[in-house]
Amino acid sequence: MRPRCEQLARVLKKTGSFYYHCDWHAGHYVKVMLDGLFGENNFLNEIVWKRTHAHGSADRFAPVHDMIFVYSGGGQHTWNKPLLQHEPTYVEKHFKQVDEKTGRAFQAISLTGSGIRNGESGLPWRGVNPTKVNRHWAIPGKVFTRFKLKGETVQEKLDALDKAGLIYWPSVENGTPRLKWFADELEGMAMPDVWTDVPPIGAQAAERLGYPTQKPLALLERIINASSNQNDIVLDAFCGCGTALVAAQKLKRQWVGIDISPTACRVMAKRLRDVCGMKENEDLWKIGRGFIVRDLPWTEKKLRELPPFEFENWAVIALGGRKNKAQVGDMGIDGRIFPVSALDNVRTAGADELRLEERFYAMQVKQKDKAGRPDIDAFETAMRRAKCEKGFFVSFDFSSDALREIGRFFTEEHRIIIPVTVREILDEQIAHKLA
Repeated sequence: MRPRCEQLARVLKKTGSFYYHCDWHAGHYVKVMLDGLFGENNFLNEIVWKRTHAHGSADRFAPVHDMIFVYSGGGQHTWNKPLLQHEPTYVEKHFKQVDEKTGRAFQAISLTGSGIRNGESGLPWRGVNPTKVNRHWAIPGKVFTRFKLKGETVQEKLDALDKAGLIYWPSVENGTPRLKWFADELEGMAMPDVWTDVPPIGAQAAERLGYPTQKPLALLERIINASSNQNDIVLDAFCGCGTALVAAQKLKRQWVGIDISPTACRVMAKRLRDVCGMKENEDLWKIGRGFIVRDLPWTEKKLRELPPFEFENWAVIALGGRKNKAQVGDMGIDGRIFPVSALDNVRTAGADELRLEERFYAMQVKQKDKAGRPDIDAFETAMRRAKCEKGFFVSFDFSSDALREIGRFFTEEHRIIIPVTVREILDEQIAHKLA
């Protein structure tokens, strides 16, 4: 994830937002990694999403939530404040009074604030002097926006409210007038950072596609609505079955989806056709009415024809690694995979900062029909030099001598080399080797 997130941080606009969804296994490691890439001062939220129902757990509290980390691009990020409907019990509890003329339920809220003011907000109105009780007139800001009050002074604005039938006069003598806030004008409450109202995709859900990590459409719609406007660009670099793309299309955003899996790309293309009514057509794509799928699929024949450095780059990226910046003098290591718990130095530590030791898994790539024993021997030397406990070797195939040497290396030195063939990468059969 680290090299991907580095690039996402690079392309994120200052007005943009970055969302990272994960579960409790890696969340805290990921937060530290993202702080280093996006800046801890740009951290906005840790959203807790209840994604499943309570289930039995023998010796601990049942884990039912995922985490979504949100970062800004470093500037004034786009924010469309999402609101939730108030619960009926809230309305029943707080809006008990009824307007005699209209029959509408309302709540009488204060028109004064604490403390005495010497200006017009401290002057009497309709015989009521707020300074006698150590207060001043304070019309809520949302009232100005909603009712477009006319009047220069506070007293003139209060007159306008009264004329509109929005002032509640208490029956008790010398009671302070209050503002009528009607239940049918509630705009909703601010969205909290704990989301329990978006259910997971159940077995019988209409949107279910059978994709293992499919997210509810409502979840992505909420995120896209909050952090973008129409015609903005939404990038999902791990788009899976395309839920974010469907949400972006429905909400009239531009979008780009990326996924390493050819299967996922086929699933999302079908979904865009079936759900959004889009056509996979380059001419329509050029005028913003269709979509295209690019750069798929790779074949062994095509990979054999690539220049060696391009082949190395493909293999490193396919396994989730970071390519070396230098193409020569790499000391036998073509790429590095950083486990999520690694704390590598993204920047050089200052004089008064602690330099954290870099921890990574080494990668070696050979564009050969069969990697042999000498290739493995050279990689072992590179792993010893780099103090690596684990490494990945990519080739089209491996000789029996090479595989025996890998076994000996583990038995005698307790270091692991994972042999990965090109065919395994193309057939998406490497998940168990990367675990």
